[in-house]
Amino acid sequence: MRYFVQFSYFGKAYHGWQNQPNAITVQEVLEKAFSTLLREKVEVVGAGRTDAGVHAREMYCHFNVDGIPDVDDLVYRLNAFLPDDIAVQGIYPVAHDAHARFDATERTYEYWIVKEKDPFLFDHAHFVKHALDLEAMNQAAQILLDYTDFECFSKSNTDVKTFNCDVRQAVWAIQGEKLVFTISADRFLRNMVRAVVGTLLDVGMGKMPVQDIHKVIASKDRGEAGVSVPAKGLYLTKVSYPKEIFDEQKG
Repeated sequence: MRYFVQFSYFGKAYHGWQNQPNAITVQEVLEKAFSTLLREKVEVVGAGRTDAGVHAREMYCHFNVDGIPDVDDLVYRLNAFLPDDIAVQGIYPVAHDAHARFDATERTYEYWIVKEKDPFLFDHAHFVKHALDLEAMNQAAQILLDYTDFECFSKSNTDVKTFNCDVRQAVWAIQGEKLVFTISADRFLRNMVRAVVGTLLDVGMGKMPVQDIHKVIASKDRGEAGVSVPAKGLYLTKVSYPKEIFDEQKG
């Protein structure tokens, strides 16, 4: 049977999601936990990659086993076994061909910024001391919705077949002591959100006019965009799937 797993993690201690030969990753820790508790080798396939230090408030993966007699008990035992910075919210039976990565229809990220030094948010948000023009940043963010080719925001030497992404939401908002950027799309390129945020911050600090976003995107040149902001402020917050993928237990 195939199961989807909903989980979350705080990424500071990990070199991203995907298994690497000489670095600890979230995928490795999850596979070890499942394999230990189910007493068989379990390999999980994630909804996507997150880079080193990036967090996920909602993430999914899938795996195959013969069957799980008591799903709720397994969730309980997983959370007792896993380190404190990884938590499983649920395990759901799905169709045998359901795929955590390829069946995802939309992903949403948030990037957190604080304007004052806060020791309680040091590992959770990026500190920016400069004054920011929020209106200009939102005007620039809306320009993203007019384009599909985002090669200028992609990590160099990546092996993707296309740089096209359908960006459906891109907005800045003040949430308490934080300034939060929310962006949703069908897919994202490696390092894309952090590069987008760095570019929009250049607009907010007056280093780049709003309309220059058009030129940056048209250039398809990573060197024309802003610097990548630190990973610690980035959160994957939602992964969406067609309703029919999930068993009725998911609701």
